[in-house]
Amino acid sequence: MVSRWLLRKCMLCSSYTLRKDHCPYCGGPVRVPHPPRFSPEDKYGKYRRILRRQQLQSSEQPH
Repeated sequence: MVSRWLLRKCMLCSSYTLRKDHCPYCGGPVRVPHPPRFSPEDKYGKYRRILRRQQLQSSEQPH
């Protein structure tokens, strides 16, 4: 069976590749560039919004 997402994007140099382990140009880590699927029945949306709110509040606090 063929993998659903073949394309990968390097997180360091932003180049695209088919390699799954690392970037062939700079050796950086790669990830799938496609966004997650949209579902009207979002099971985890509530938790994502809570996490996002907490991250925004912690970044607004002075250090």
